[in-house]
Amino acid sequence: MTTAASNPAASLAGRAGEASRAELAGAGSGSSGPKRNLAHHQGSVNHPRDTRVKRTLYVIAGVGSALIFGVPLLIAILRAFQPNATIVASPTWSTFWNFGVANFQAIFSPSQHILTGLVNSLIVAISTAVVTAVVATLAGYGLSKFRFRGSKFFFGMILLTMMVPFQAILTPLYLQLNAMHLTNSLVGLILFYVTVNLPFGTFVMRNAFDAVPDELEESALVDGASRTRVILSVLRPLLMPGAATAALYAFLAAWTEFLGALTFLTKQSLYTLPVALLNLQTGAYGSINYGTLVAGSVVAMIPCIALYVGLQRFYVAGLSSGALKG
Repeated sequence: MTTAASNPAASLAGRAGEASRAELAGAGSGSSGPKRNLAHHQGSVNHPRDTRVKRTLYVIAGVGSALIFGVPLLIAILRAFQPNATIVASPTWSTFWNFGVANFQAIFSPSQHILTGLVNSLIVAISTAVVTAVVATLAGYGLSKFRFRGSKFFFGMILLTMMVPFQAILTPLYLQLNAMHLTNSLVGLILFYVTVNLPFGTFVMRNAFDAVPDELEESALVDGASRTRVILSVLRPLLMPGAATAALYAFLAAWTEFLGALTFLTKQSLYTLPVALLNLQTGAYGSINYGTLVAGSVVAMIPCIALYVGLQRFYVAGLSSGALKG
């Protein structure tokens, strides 16, 4: 019986056959084996970042960041299902697994008004997101596509307002809303949140319009489309990431905002969820029920997480729109 080890000629022929099959396979896939090896070698030379040390650092940084942000959320979710006595007591393994839904039953009881606060927060946050996205789209379109004297100065002034914290203008805003009879009103609170979030939305939408080629809009205008038709039918798919970013940012800001709602609202039936949670925190005789408090916090997280996960791809694309313009 003849083997490759005993017959060098047969071994060489076998290696040549394997090399030929490898070249044929490479040709069938559109690129030759040596070319692929050369490209791979060039890629490894041209991208020194892809080293093992840096990949390890990336993994460590990613895992560390996930732990920093994920562990507190996990602890909050676990604590939401534990009674207050277990939360305030020294942690022991015997009581740690004492889970239940009593905290959620307590916060959704009619006496706590959490459902009312939840509905008010949804009305305010959704309305703020929609109005901010619409107004920011119109403002971004005007600042990007129309050239007029002082446009850059006007846009710079809009960006300047982003540097001023809203707490600094809370008193004049309150006086203005009070003069318009819009205090103790969800409409007034929505207008306040739109005013605060509009500069960032205008900035995002102007960058989104800058990334759209002018030839695309001009072609639609030549075909007889109006500007409204151009925005709604031609540019809308390209503007969705920016609009989603502006809307998501406004929603999250309105959903979690506390000081403005506490200042402009005094009726308990109009309280938003953060203010309702403050009353839940106070409790009877000033005591704090940490179980119901953390359960309310978990309920407040759910819409934010769901909306962010649903619009994440638009959010990332919207923040980077206008970074590269070709």
